[in-house]
Amino acid sequence: MTQPTIEFFDGVYEAFDEVSLRRNTRTGGKIVVMIFRELKCIEAFKALRAQFSNALRLKDEEGEISVEPSGVKFYFGGPEGDDLDRVECSVEIDREDHFERVMRFLHRFAEANGMGYDEGK
Repeated sequence: MTQPTIEFFDGVYEAFDEVSLRRNTRTGGKIVVMIFRELKCIEAFKALRAQFSNALRLKDEEGEISVEPSGVKFYFGGPEGDDLDRVECSVEIDREDHFERVMRFLHRFAEANGMGYDEGK
């Protein structure tokens, strides 16, 4: 016999605290509402976030650069609008020597990954 489980993420088992059965008065459709007072997947994410240093680490032959993003945007798409399309991470660099170092890293990364440089954007 298989143990019944609830998972938002594979291998992270959840338990609801309440269940409510309802009917959509407009369509007559049946609705099951599960209420979770706590989600283990969120707690796991919080623990992971606590380890996040708020910095992006770039490593190459010159060493490691630690840059703090000035903005991060998540874009979703797909038929349901819930597929991650892309993440845009912006880093503002004030000092010219830091910018030059980041550019050396970007050129090395592009070369190692078969990418090209485009000044169009």
